[in-house]
Amino acid sequence: KIRKALIDALPEVSQYPSVSGRRSLREEISKWFKKRFDIGLDPDSEIIPSNGSKEAIFHFPLVFIDTDLPDKKRVIFGTPGYPVYERGTLYAGGDPFPVQLKEEDGFLLRLDRIERSILEETKIVWVNYPHNPTGATAPVSYFEDIYGICREYGIILCSDECYTEIYFDENPPSALQVGKEGVVVFHSLSKRSGMTGYRTGFVAGDKKIISDYKKGRASFGVATPDFIQAAAEVAWSDEEHVEKRRKIFMEKRQIFIDFFKSINLQFLYPEATFYFWIKAPSGLTGEEYAKHLLRYGIVVSPGVNFCSGIEILENRCSSEYFRIALVPTVDECKEAVKIWEKAHRELRI
Repeated sequence: KIRKALIDALPEVSQYPSVSGRRSLREEISKWFKKRFDIGLDPDSEIIPSNGSKEAIFHFPLVFIDTDLPDKKRVIFGTPGYPVYERGTLYAGGDPFPVQLKEEDGFLLRLDRIERSILEETKIVWVNYPHNPTGATAPVSYFEDIYGICREYGIILCSDECYTEIYFDENPPSALQVGKEGVVVFHSLSKRSGMTGYRTGFVAGDKKIISDYKKGRASFGVATPDFIQAAAEVAWSDEEHVEKRRKIFMEKRQIFIDFFKSINLQFLYPEATFYFWIKAPSGLTGEEYAKHLLRYGIVVSPGVNFCSGIEILENRCSSEYFRIALVPTVDECKEAVKIWEKAHRELRI
């Protein structure tokens, strides 16, 4: 259905797309958000279609960081985490402030532990739950706490929520469930629907922020092609394919849970996302173990890839972990654990 919608929308003569996007798409997103999170969004003033979430996340600081205001250009984000939060900040001339996320805190970014002087100079806080790379989730109460702090200090709360639809127990909440003022959320069909090559998602939240962001995006050349938006409409209106994807990810998740237990690898049970955050065997860094697995054709991401540049420069990066992504087919995952078992058995430390 999604591919057919795209094909049917291909015009003989194309035109430049609008940065505001098709109203029919914004209406479909609004319907989905209401059904999923019980939050109403105005399709005309609180939603902007985007080319996935990555470009929207990267471009956001370019609009909202004012380098002429040196006392309000700090951007806080958690680490390990998605590297684009820091990269977008640096490109916009902001000051990145990485905060190490700890397992004992459930990998939650604890703003309440950050000094008041730091918060006073902060313009943006990025949170990402369900979390890449650990698979951790956050309860509504967490968003209530962090929302209150952001409102107190006039901070924009940016919530990267592109993994909310890949979960294995309770469905994760949205930051918009605790308030809209000063809050912006980022969603993507790359994860929810597996539409990575389509590059489509949306940004939603505070009307004033969305209005200002829309003005900035008009100069970036990132308006989503009309035929991609037509396919996105169908994807947001359909839950059946998403439920099927969750079941498949759950099956693949169990394959690796059983496998990691069998070879005594320490790992975090992912509550959501399609990632595992795994500790390398004793005596090895995540990067060293990743290189060993690569010799056998197993590709994983070393944990250092999810550290901030500041941590790496200051030698504060925890390098003992690595991440896997459950993107191959179920059969490929079953074959991979056989190869991995051999690689692990032949490991020499």
